[in-house]
Amino acid sequence: MTDYELLMRQALALAIKAAATDEVPVGALVVNPEGLVVGVGNNLREAEHDPTAHAEIVALRQASSLRESWRLDDHTLVVTLEPCAMCAGAIAQSRIKTLVFGAWDEKAGAVGSVWDVLRDPRSPLQVEVISGVLEVECSTILQEFFKAKR
Repeated sequence: MTDYELLMRQALALAIKAAATDEVPVGALVVNPEGLVVGVGNNLREAEHDPTAHAEIVALRQASSLRESWRLDDHTLVVTLEPCAMCAGAIAQSRIKTLVFGAWDEKAGAVGSVWDVLRDPRSPLQVEVISGVLEVECSTILQEFFKAKR
């Protein structure tokens, strides 16, 4: 098992936590260059009545607060679902070095599915993207959540 798989399993645990509170099950964590988790998040849009409270944003805010800087150079963000356009923009603005995600989002994904915000050659900032880590597990939790909603 790779380090990214271990980290993704931690993100999946956060996604499960979100599902238990009727939030869309997405989990994210920020890892510093030393390999320590410095930010965690799961979706909190329903709980906080906040359209920006996606797992990625929650984790980025926590990591930035801990670091006392909005710059997360050389950090890695691990998230269970391909980020949307808003989150991809926040990832770029925070200067995240590497993004690791599990499931693809064919409806709203902005890192290769619908758009590719982070690897657009016109962008002044480039982010390394590693996709499909524990993709089946990450997809399954989302499918089961939405199946139960129908």
